[in-house]
Amino acid sequence: MSIRRLTLLLILILIFSAPAHAVWIWTPQTGKFINPKWAVKSTPKEQLEYALAFMNGKKYNEAISEFKKLLKHYPRAKEAPEAQYYIGKVLEELNKPYEAYKAYQVVIDKYPFSERAGEIVELEYQIANQLLEGRNKRGKLLEVFIGGDDRVIEVFRTVIKDAPYGKYAAISQYKIALYLKEKDLYDEARDEFEKTMNDYPRSEWARAAQFQIAMADTKRSGNAQHEQKTTQLAIDGFKEFVKNHPESELTPQAKAQISRLHDREAENDFLIAKFYEKQKNFKSARVYYREIINKYADTAWGPKALMRLKVVEDK
Repeated sequence: MSIRRLTLLLILILIFSAPAHAVWIWTPQTGKFINPKWAVKSTPKEQLEYALAFMNGKKYNEAISEFKKLLKHYPRAKEAPEAQYYIGKVLEELNKPYEAYKAYQVVIDKYPFSERAGEIVELEYQIANQLLEGRNKRGKLLEVFIGGDDRVIEVFRTVIKDAPYGKYAAISQYKIALYLKEKDLYDEARDEFEKTMNDYPRSEWARAAQFQIAMADTKRSGNAQHEQKTTQLAIDGFKEFVKNHPESELTPQAKAQISRLHDREAENDFLIAKFYEKQKNFKSARVYYREIINKYADTAWGPKALMRLKVVEDK
């Protein structure tokens, strides 16, 4: 038996001894045996339609496999970005939002002139919100154990990068800052809120960012090392907001925060005055009590300071 016939015989044995699902067919065009399971359709259009049939039938793994075949065999076809787009859609159906985002972004990066670009930016924004809402549902206690989800920031930043002047840019920047604030990263949040104001000064989110900067300063003022400076920054920020946006729905909250921060400052000064009084340093105690009476007469500490000042002046 010749080597050629022996080789052919071995091939036939391998083919017909394979499992039933692995059907091989001889194709005269290629001069090879092929397995239809791994074959690609003769045109990219046919391949796309074939993959979509699996997708519409909710056979998602098969659909992804067929879309990838199109990308491999017809990378420059007009159907290629469509195949990549539909991979993202399938991944969303499989409840894999971050993986879907990565698939969508390939369309933007590899096929920048795709007609899907605007739609994809919107889809990525929705995915960022989905990741953000998922994080919020977990709660802070669970985050202690599993950590945060900084993919939220990644996706929002990608939305901004892909469409810096689009309808989702300003709100994405604002939500990055809000996400950091909710993680108690007040310094970082403040920087991102300022970026919202600087990059998108005419958007509605710039106004909200101004309010949130003051709120971040309020939180930062809880740090004793920076308390006096940041409390004043917060007060100034809220006053500026009230001045610039007197009709805003946030203005009552800003005024309430100003009142609360004034009360905090008065309390701090009262405690310092009490300390000096206890140390029998009556001169310094009087200075602080008088400061409270002059600056914070409208707080609960004004009358208390007046009462203590009368006691100290008798000593």
